[in-house]
Amino acid sequence: MPRALVIGGGIGGLTAAIALHQRGWTVTVLERAGSLEPVGAGIGLSPNAQRALDVIGLGDRVRDLGAWQGEGGMRSPSGRWLARTDVAEVADRFGGALVAVHRADLVDVLVSALPDGVLRTASAARLTDAGGPDRPAVVRTDDGAYEAELVVGADGVRSGVRGVLFPDHPGPVYSGYTTWRVVVPTPREPFAPHETWGRGRIWGTQPLKGGRTYAYAAARAPEGERAPEGELAALHRLFAGWHHPVPAILAAADAAQVLRHDVHHMATALPAYHRGRVALVGDAAHAMVPMLGQGGNQAIEDAVVLAHHAGDARDPRLDLAAYTRERLPRTMGIARQAARTARLEMVGSGPLVLARNALIATVSRLGPNLMLKSFESIADWRPPQATYAAKRPPESLAQRQGDSS
Repeated sequence: MPRALVIGGGIGGLTAAIALHQRGWTVTVLERAGSLEPVGAGIGLSPNAQRALDVIGLGDRVRDLGAWQGEGGMRSPSGRWLARTDVAEVADRFGGALVAVHRADLVDVLVSALPDGVLRTASAARLTDAGGPDRPAVVRTDDGAYEAELVVGADGVRSGVRGVLFPDHPGPVYSGYTTWRVVVPTPREPFAPHETWGRGRIWGTQPLKGGRTYAYAAARAPEGERAPEGELAALHRLFAGWHHPVPAILAAADAAQVLRHDVHHMATALPAYHRGRVALVGDAAHAMVPMLGQGGNQAIEDAVVLAHHAGDARDPRLDLAAYTRERLPRTMGIARQAARTARLEMVGSGPLVLARNALIATVSRLGPNLMLKSFESIADWRPPQATYAAKRPPESLAQRQGDSS
């Protein structure tokens, strides 16, 4: 059987390993960390990523773990609704609704779908030869060198694999802002899922299952800056005066659980997502700002498309050029769209904020969900493989929302 080495045990790498394993490849995942300790944060899985998970038979399991997002929309810091979403129309338009899942739960599902021994932690790996038509790729670890017909670079925004393949590429650049993420017990007073746009900063709140709520925030900041008073105190300083449930979430947050990361993105596209027998997936290929919530979703898409073009054990027609042709235009288009959205969200001028909010409110009044039109080309994606039928008929969205806690 052909052999694949996956460098990186994140969402994209694990999904790629599952998809390749199901097509008959012998797969090994090499993860640098000593154990998989998923980021304590949520991830929104849009219909496009759910369809990709359907390809590998995990869509229903992940949907069962997630909280289906109900009526919500965009707000100002005072709490005024700028735009509301009609969930039924959204689900009908996109072929499904957004499902929010804790990253740890998603990683657990992915790991459980791999055979024992496939995932090797504490295995720092570096690509030493990208291989070619007549020779395998070579990866070296502390245990020695490994050859493979396919190497998948899923090693994140600071990808070492990408650096070997394209040493002259500038790589990701700093976006100009930083983000915070935290998961807290759900506040007692009800709230609707929302994203709130302020002046040079934003806040978002999404329910998870199990009585948990995921909150994220972003603000303009110099690269590398950290709050001397602590990140939770910084969030209080920036957001404590905003509408419910922001103060309640800040009060419930554990300072040790608040995550902060500067945001880097791929402003310049790579010439390809492959070289030799090596392919890049996820942030290693197309790191993007999180304003469309598509980073992890696109990594999942990458994984199933790559497996499709890798062929199966009986006929391993590895066609990485086709993978690049299919994925590079789509992912970089989304990355650029996310960057444009970020510029709108992170406006720092008071008059421009007022104008932006007035425009959003006007567009929303002209037609419910009109602002979601630009998301159609993202959410309506279909994988090249056939997906399985859901194991059960879809319940009403209202019923799903009632079960989400």
